[in-house]
Amino acid sequence: MNEAPSPRPSPARGEGVAEVTIGVDVGGTTVAVGLVGAEGQVLEHGQAPTHARGAGTALETIVDLIERLQDAARARGVEVTGVGVGVAGIVDAERGVVGRDIHYVPELVGAPLADLLGRRLGRPVFVDNDVNALTLAEWMWGAGRGARSLVMLALGTGVGGGIILDGRLHRGHAGFGGELGHVPIDFDGPACICGGRGCLKAFVSGTDIERRAPERLGHPASAAEVFRLATAGDAAADGMVEEVCQALGAGLAIIVNGLNPERVLVAGSVAKSLRPLEARLRASLERYAFAEALRSTRLEILSLDKDATVRGGAALVHYMTRHEAPRRRTTTP
Repeated sequence: MNEAPSPRPSPARGEGVAEVTIGVDVGGTTVAVGLVGAEGQVLEHGQAPTHARGAGTALETIVDLIERLQDAARARGVEVTGVGVGVAGIVDAERGVVGRDIHYVPELVGAPLADLLGRRLGRPVFVDNDVNALTLAEWMWGAGRGARSLVMLALGTGVGGGIILDGRLHRGHAGFGGELGHVPIDFDGPACICGGRGCLKAFVSGTDIERRAPERLGHPASAAEVFRLATAGDAAADGMVEEVCQALGAGLAIIVNGLNPERVLVAGSVAKSLRPLEARLRASLERYAFAEALRSTRLEILSLDKDATVRGGAALVHYMTRHEAPRRRTTTP
């Protein structure tokens, strides 16, 4: 059995902290956790393979990591006030129940994760979509701080979105608010994992860029490699990058024209490759967006690390306890 590594401490940043929250980011390959102070400072960080104990064991991995951070908090003499968990896919955030489209951690489908964890940990636990959580973290402590409205678009294995409108997280009536990766931008476009065609995700996610590489380049390539080849002058790779910029420009224009937020933040592994191409992306966006709406919206491409993802869960705790006064909250056994 593989043991989860001990959390990585950052003692200097923990000085003067009396209360902390624990943020959890559940991925298909890795679960990351962080002990987070009230200003978003990550005091300790730990992670482990999601299925370290074998298939179907994600819940045990999550509990192990959280318990290690609870021990670390006790050693610091601080109190853990709550736990926030971000998972990919649709979540009933009020009840803390995971939906049916969490493809990479299938054992969590339909799981009342907040109640399961709350009973085992003896702490309030909140669960939401991972990009919703990340959006809250950037709104509270990062690039979106001070904005009344913002939209986060996360480009990685898939494409997720988070929306803040008038100072509140917009989840939608059935929890589908922010599913911006499945906005169709080409009626005759490629098939998407959701069952539709021509979705934004089918053009700009890392998975879909890699899927097209053998046909377009003549050999397999990661998304990051496609961008590197384009920078080095490979014409076929540059054509792929141009397609990404055009599709993403159209998708961002839907956000700018439809919601007209103060800020649009683009994050994720593909966003890191796009940062040097920001002018090219903006040129595509300008072709599709209303000029006046675009002038009033600040676009920023972010390069975030694992600390940012665990801050999302912590931000979720703060948001749910301070902004929503939720009706559903786990209680101590």
